[in-house]
Formats: sequence, structure tokens, C-alpha cells
Amino acid sequence: MNELETLVAKAKQQFGECTNPADLENAKALYLGKSGEITALLKSLAQLSVEEKKAKGALINQAKQEIESALQSRREHLSNVELNRQLASEALDVTLPGRVRHRGGLHPVSLTLSRIEAIFRSMGFDVAQGPEIETDWFNFTALNTPADHPARSMHDTFYVEGGNLLRTHTSPMQIRYAMDHVQHHQDALKSGQRIPEIRVIAPGRTYRVDSDATHSPMFHQCEGLWLGENISFKDLKVVFTEFCKTFFETEDLKLRFRPSFFPFTEPSAEIDIQFSSGPLAGRWLEVAGSGQVHPQVVKNMGLDPENYIGFAFGMGPDRLTMLRYGVNDLRLFFDGDMRFLHQFN
Repeated sequence: MNELETLVAKAKQQFGECTNPADLENAKALYLGKSGEITALLKSLAQLSVEEKKAKGALINQAKQEIESALQSRREHLSNVELNRQLASEALDVTLPGRVRHRGGLHPVSLTLSRIEAIFRSMGFDVAQGPEIETDWFNFTALNTPADHPARSMHDTFYVEGGNLLRTHTSPMQIRYAMDHVQHHQDALKSGQRIPEIRVIAPGRTYRVDSDATHSPMFHQCEGLWLGENISFKDLKVVFTEFCKTFFETEDLKLRFRPSFFPFTEPSAEIDIQFSSGPLAGRWLEVAGSGQVHPQVVKNMGLDPENYIGFAFGMGPDRLTMLRYGVNDLRLFFDGDMRFLHQFN
């Protein structure tokens, strides 16, 4: 056995004795490193003639390739050993059930809001959206509730810097929508012409300091407004009766209007409904407040109350959702319990 064969055999033996990658790389340096034996042999070729370089260089390169092949083979072996060790220590239990991704769906209150919007759109109402942080003027004063009005005590709420507040109802959107409508038809008004009717609903989140089984500091409201030349309580009764029958998908219900007070309507009424069958049969349930728009509010919108009259109403979609699905605690809708919410999808 010549010198190169002995060197290759020695390298293979040493590689085979290595039990971890670090030892193997140290052994590699002895043969293939900058100061390794193969590297030294290649450097010694510089002292030989051209013919001798070709002959001996070919033999040295062949020995180098055998050593590199043995090195790679040992690397793969150690890698497989480590992989098998990990598989043995970190084995997966393939009998465990897989993780199921449940199909999502809309929140029950969102379903109710979409239903309300669809019904009123079919009656020719627009749907308005607006800011949840309101000015005092839009939230109170424009709705005939000045700073010293006792009705404000019922709307104690969350204030922010600059005197603004989280809106306590969506009625401010009625004012905003009406003012934009009037501004758009300003030329017609100045020339004494009649402008198109204002017919709009304003659904959205509202905020008040209140929390018990039937209330939440955050809740939803849907306000409605219809202003024109000759819109009366009769129209209100027809519109809201039709809405309730369509929403609850039954003709088997009655409505009654109880006299009440709201600063932005005059006269005002609470709206109650009564089902003739089912678990709520025979009970009168309050679902909305309503009334003829107060003349001062009509003025604040930029219209003449002698020429424009109409009605407004406000209802709680959360309460309608409770009635539709038979839920008796409002807070369940906002606790985020997926077991409860999955029932509606």
C-alpha cells in the first residue's frame, strides 16, 4: 500500500470513529484543511517537473476525492442518526383528532341590522352612516335638548377632549343627513320650490353609562326620519306596522302607541307590540320610541316647519334580536362566547 492509499484508509478510519458533527469537522481539517495533509501534498507539487506534476497531481486529486466522499458519507450518516433520535424523542401521536376550522358567520346583531336595512330600503329609505364621536350641538342642541334640559340626565355618557362625546343615539345622523339634503337643494328652497322628501334610517353603535341584564354601555340603535309636505302619524303607524310584520315574519301581531315625551318630537309615543302566539303571547313589549318631529328640530335642519312635517322613530336592534331569537340577556351578544354565537350561523 503506497503513501496515498495509506492516507485515504487513515482518513476513512478516523471519520468512521467520529460520533458527532463537531468531531467530524475537526477530523476533516487534518486532511482537507489549510494545513491538512492533502493540502500539503498539493503544495509540494510546485517542486516537481511538469510531467511529474501531472502524474502525481492526478493521484493526489483522486485520493482527495475519496476522502471527500468518505467525509460526505459520514456527515449523512450522523445526520440520519440525529434525525432518528429526534423522531424517537419527539414522536407525534397521529391518533389525536385534527384541528377543525369552523366556518365563520355574521354576529346575530349584524344579521338584525342587515335585515332592518333591507326592509327599510324596500320602503324607499336611504341608510345613513356617521361619526361615533359627536359634537354637543348635533347630539343634543340640534335635537331640542339644550345644556339645561333635564332630559340630558338620562343620557349621561362618555366625554372626550374638546367637549365632544360618544354619541348617545344615532339621531345626530338625522340632522346631518337632513342638513346635507337641504344644502344640496338650497337653490330650490330660495326660489320657493318644494324639495324632495327626506326618508332615511341611521343604524349604528351608541354609548351610555348603563349596564345590567337588559342594558350595555355600548349598544345599537336605528333611528328613522321621514319629512315631507304632509307626512303624519298615520304614515308612521303604517310604516312601522309593516316593518314589524316583515321583520318577525308574521301577520299575527298588534301595535299600540302610548303617549310619551321626547324633546325632539311633539307629540311623542312609545311603540309596543303584542304577539298572539308563541312564548311571548299576550304580553305588550316596548320596541321603539316615536313622534312627530318637533318644529324647532325642523328649523335646526334648515327647513320651515310650516311647510315640512314628518315623523321620527328610534328602536334598539339589540332588543329586536333578543325577541327574534328568544335570548333573555343582552350581555350574551357581547361576551364573545363562541358556543353562544355559533348557534346563529
